[in-house]
Amino acid sequence: MTRKGKRLAVIGGMGAVLALAAGLVLYQVTDTIVFFYGPTEIHEKNLQPGTRIRVGGIVVDGSVKRGENLAMTFKVTDGNKEIAVSYRGILPDLFREGQGVVAEGVLQPGQAFRADTVLAKHDENYMPKEVADTLKKQGKWQGEAKAGETR
Repeated sequence: MTRKGKRLAVIGGMGAVLALAAGLVLYQVTDTIVFFYGPTEIHEKNLQPGTRIRVGGIVVDGSVKRGENLAMTFKVTDGNKEIAVSYRGILPDLFREGQGVVAEGVLQPGQAFRADTVLAKHDENYMPKEVADTLKKQGKWQGEAKAGETR
């Protein structure tokens, strides 16, 4: 084999190892990606139960129900559709009805959602970018500040 042939074989082998490594990394990343959806998108896409997602919107007035052992349920809306959310744990201090929220968890059968993390907006001018974008798509956005920013 000539020097040029050996060089090409080494470069080809390195390329194959690099491609294999990139493929393994991408395969592992797909297990950790969590997509954001609004309630309307969840109803339209018919996502399978057990899918890990983030859902965001406004907490529906009168929907917060507190149970035993820090359990609670509430509904989240994007102004068009609603989704029931159940959560067990301590909620952020700023969580309340009529305010923006993003919950991360697992979709349950019957278009219900079991959250393991709940995030609330941090002041009166802040709305998570994903929630604001969803509300803008629905024509329900009334905020003055830009999405994801504070004044």
